[in-house]
Order: sequence, then C-alpha cells, then structure tokens
Amino acid sequence: MDYFTLGYFGLFLVCFLAATVLPFSSELVLAGFLLIGYNPFWCLVVATTGNTLGGITNYGIGYLGKTKWLLRLGVSEVQLSKMESRIINHGYWFAFFSWVPIVGDPLVIGLGYFKTPFFKVLLLVFIGKFLRYLLLVYFFN
Repeated sequence: MDYFTLGYFGLFLVCFLAATVLPFSSELVLAGFLLIGYNPFWCLVVATTGNTLGGITNYGIGYLGKTKWLLRLGVSEVQLSKMESRIINHGYWFAFFSWVPIVGDPLVIGLGYFKTPFFKVLLLVFIGKFLRYLLLVYFFN
C-alpha cells in the first residue's frame, strides 16, 4: 500500500500499526514524508498521535489479558509474581521506553496486564514517542 497517497492519514496509520506488534517501520515512513516535503510540525503531531494510540492499544490488550493465557505460554506463577512486584512499584517508568524496537510493545502489554496506572503510562508513552519523532524531524530538516 502506498501510504504517501493517503497523506497524513497514511502516516497516522503506519505509526499506529508500528506501535502494535505488527512489524512496521514508522521511522522510515516518517522520513519519507519529510523528504517529499510534508510539513514537519504536522508530521510530528500525526506520527506521535498515531504511535501513542497504537501503544495504548497494547496497554488495552494487556489489560484484558488473563493469567491462564500466560500459564499456557509457559510463564510460571513465580515469574508472574516477580514481574508484578517490579512493575507495581515503579513499572510505569517502563512506558517511556515503549518506542524501543522489539521490547517496547511487550513492555506496554505487561503494564496493561498488571493494571499499571493508565494516565502515567499514557503520559510516558507519549513523551518517549514524541522525543523519538522530534529527533527524526530535526534530523531530516
């Protein structure tokens, strides 16, 4: 699909999907939008919004998760207990790293699963993703 013909909606869609567990590279698409002359400010706003909402979708998936699903995947109750104690204390700070490839999405799913405070997660997901895209916009302008 040619996301460039969809304009800012295409950028939003790619950034949203890239924040889920689907293998998309929103950075490359954002760079493409900037290189063909799209407004850097609106690219930053659209990319950050789409990627943040995608990350929060991961939180929702985790929030709906069931312990029995994890047990079937081979996670032990001891492992769950250890993860829970780490995340409950200050785990919401992990949300800042939601932009990190491969580990970011599972981190946010875990934050949702352990019912980490939503607005703290939302704020830190937003800040992390905004700063990443801000650096890209700066670099490509």
